[in-house]
Amino acid sequence: MLLEVKELNTHYGPSHVLQGINLSIAEGELVALLGRNGMGKSTTLKSIMGMVKPTSGSVLFEGKEIAGLSSYKVAQAGIGYVPEERRIFPELSVLDNLMLGIKGGKISNTNDPNAWTVERIFHHFPKLKERAHQPGGFLSGGEQQMLSVGRSLMGNPKLLLVDEPSEGLAPVMVQEVRNVLEQINKAGVSVLLVEHNLKVAMSLAHRVYLMSKACIGCEADVEEVRNNHDLRARYLEV
Repeated sequence: MLLEVKELNTHYGPSHVLQGINLSIAEGELVALLGRNGMGKSTTLKSIMGMVKPTSGSVLFEGKEIAGLSSYKVAQAGIGYVPEERRIFPELSVLDNLMLGIKGGKISNTNDPNAWTVERIFHHFPKLKERAHQPGGFLSGGEQQMLSVGRSLMGNPKLLLVDEPSEGLAPVMVQEVRNVLEQINKAGVSVLLVEHNLKVAMSLAHRVYLMSKACIGCEADVEEVRNNHDLRARYLEV
């Protein structure tokens, strides 16, 4: 397995917000982590990424323990993170935002066809190429989301953690962002996706984890989630 999370516990002060999380992702997989608001999905991503320090448990990435490491060390290990808030630098150009995603200031080998370079990012995100020298703050919400994804890819991750990529986007941009994630996964990057849009998640995922309050309620395949009304009612419907 590329990523194995075992019995992960996280606290916010006295609140036990993650209680024994177990999940795994194989190389090349796109796995969706779904559930109602407030179940702990985003905290799970942040705990893996080192943005929130777990209280206990294990996070193995390529067989190496990364639980509790600083987020920059997790990124150096090969994990990228696309936050819900996007967190681009609005005064910097699109190109400069992308360049900030390079780990350690080292530009990827442009002769490596699998390396994520500026040129490859622009191939997958042609709208970003058109706006390469415009400030990031001038982009639409969907374009900012693409920029956030592109910046993470510039670190050449093996695994991408993506938090609510379609949040607040117009339907046409939701479809574009969905297609971009599909292309990225087909290019070999594994993805752990938190997404409130069930249609988008089901169209992308190979497997699904459903969260109840602070823990994984069950693991299911896509068809089971799609066809089992009781399962959706238990974990997804308001």
